[in-house]
This record gives sequence, C-alpha cells and structure tokens, in this order.
Amino acid sequence: MDLDLNDEQQMLADTVGSLLEKRYDANARLQLLESSELGWSRELWQQYADLGLLGLTVDEQYGGAGMGAGELAVVMESFGRALILEPFVATVVLGAALVDAAGSPEQKQAILPGVTAGSTVLAFAYAEAASRWSLTDIAATAVPAGSGWTVSGEKIAVLGGDSADRVVVSAKTPDSDVGLFLVEGDATGLRRDAYAMQDGLRGADLLFEDVPAVALGEPADALAALESVLDTAMAMLCSEAVGAMERMLWMTVDYLKTREQFGAPIAVFQTLRHRAANMYVSLEQARSMALAARLALLDDDVPARRRAVRAAKLQIDLSARHIGQEAIQLHGGIGMTMEYPVGHYLKRTTAIAKTFADADLLTQLVGADEGLVTAD
Repeated sequence: MDLDLNDEQQMLADTVGSLLEKRYDANARLQLLESSELGWSRELWQQYADLGLLGLTVDEQYGGAGMGAGELAVVMESFGRALILEPFVATVVLGAALVDAAGSPEQKQAILPGVTAGSTVLAFAYAEAASRWSLTDIAATAVPAGSGWTVSGEKIAVLGGDSADRVVVSAKTPDSDVGLFLVEGDATGLRRDAYAMQDGLRGADLLFEDVPAVALGEPADALAALESVLDTAMAMLCSEAVGAMERMLWMTVDYLKTREQFGAPIAVFQTLRHRAANMYVSLEQARSMALAARLALLDDDVPARRRAVRAAKLQIDLSARHIGQEAIQLHGGIGMTMEYPVGHYLKRTTAIAKTFADADLLTQLVGADEGLVTAD
C-alpha cells in the first residue's frame, strides 16, 4: 500500500499551503482575533469556496468535488499548521457531512450548494451541560407540530453557533429516538449567547424554546449517520492536530537555534537537543496514528473503524500535550504571550483533546475494546 500523497492530494496540499502562507501569518490571525466582531475572515472563506475546499467531499451533483477523507485530511493538516479561525470544522466536517449522511435528496439540494458556494454557514449543536460526550444522554426534545417539528432544550459550546445560517441540532423524539433537526439561524424562539472559545474559535450556547424545525431525514435513522460522521470528524481533528504539532515543533527548533545563552545558541546544549528529539518522536507517532485513523474510515467494519479512530485520537491527544508543554517550556516566558503564536497552537490542540471525547474516556473505550490490536 502506497501511503504517500498522490499527485492530486499533493497539488491540493501545495495550493492550500500557498494560500495560507500568503494570507494567514501570525499577525493576520492576531488581528482577526482582536479586531473582528465575526472573529474570522469572510474574504478568506470565499477564497476557500473558490478553491473548492468547502465542497471538497460534497457530491458533484450538489456543486462539490466528490473527494474523500484522504483529501479532507490533507486540507485539515494544512489548516492546523496555519491555525485558521474560519468555521470549517463546524460547516464542512460536521454540518455538511450530517446533511449528506442523513438528509433527503431535497434537503441536500437545498443546503449543500450554498455550503460549497460559501454563502451558507452551518453548525452542529449536540453537547449539553449534563451530557458530557454522550450522543444519546440528552435532554433536548423534538415534538411533531403540523407538517414539521418544534425543538426545545439548551445546547452548549456549539462551534460556529454564533454565525451559523442553519443549525443541525440533536434532540429526542417522543419515541425516544435521537433525531437530527434543521433550524434556521433566525428562527423564532432561538437565542444565541455568543463568545470566543479558549482556542480563539467562535461558538455559542443555544437555547431552543419551541423552535420550528425540520427533521433531517428520518429521526429513527439519524443516530447511525451521526456516529459515522463523528468518526470522520474525529479523524479529521487528528490531522489538524498533526499540522499544529508540526508547526509547534519547528518553531521550537528555530528558537533553540537563535536564542543565545553564555555566548552560544541554546541548541548546543545536549539536554535541550534531547527534549526536541523527543518532541519529534511524539510528532511522528501522532502522524502515523492520524494516517491509521484516515485509513480506518475506509473499513466497512464499524466497530473496527471506531476502535482505530479512538485509539488514534488518544495517542494524538497525548502527543499534542507533550509537544505543546515542551514548546512552551523551551520558549520560556515568550511562549506564554498573546503576541507569540506557539501558545495559540497549544490552546487549539488542548481544545481538540476535549472535543468529542477526552483522554480518560478514550482510554476507557479503547480498553473496553481490548486495545487497538486484538488477538483474533
């Protein structure tokens, strides 16, 4: 099996990398954080659309490129290196994927072309204050109302929920099924409490009070689609984290080469060289597991796929913590400042480590599956 990028994937990586290198340096990102009410660039969002990134995995009949998880992972790794603020995960990795997985052909036709064109921003609201990372232990409810539904409940930490034109929300039906429902961003009864998250991305807590909604596909079939999309999303976060870790490592190495003490670059000190080498080992472990997660998405065996993705994210979360903490310590006080980017990378990888599941839960789940390698 050839594990290298094919020509099309390499071209995609070069194109995205070139755009972000020109338009998304640390100063430009800091300006977005400090001066924009939106917290991200509409102009860059449209450029992503023009390059086909927003419809990368959307079927061609809905205006997309019809590519797969391999290409999406390439983009996510590039976005991780640049530490983008745009709601790509919320709109493309989660929102559009859920519409594609669970929606009817009519719903796909109504929503996905807008996503690919850059005119529609989506968000997925699933987390609740008491649910931790459970997809089924939720209090939000949906009840039939005329030809549609109404949704009531509260969702927290909704990534991109502050600016989403449409929200996909999970809620329990009277039959106790966990369904997915589409809510317009300006719907009556929907309240948004927007804020900047710890990693700089924007989010919101959403309160639904008998909000008009439309079922995304059949509610009884939604949970399987949801779990499949979250497997893919978890694998994509692994790729994003690898990009962020790579940038943290090389920023640290460059700093060790330029920072002088006792008349010489501190990179000459053997202890610091060993610590940098250990960071590189953690990065390569993470890179290998991100590749394993991406390949696992091709597996039709759902339990095996899920086990591989969970194990990958567990290792990547551990690697990111090691690399991030070492990067801050080796930079010294400058690494803690808002003006220097290395701390921002640590914030993002820390947020990724708390998305969908944390290390404790992943350890329990992977352990319950008897680890990644089973004796079949």
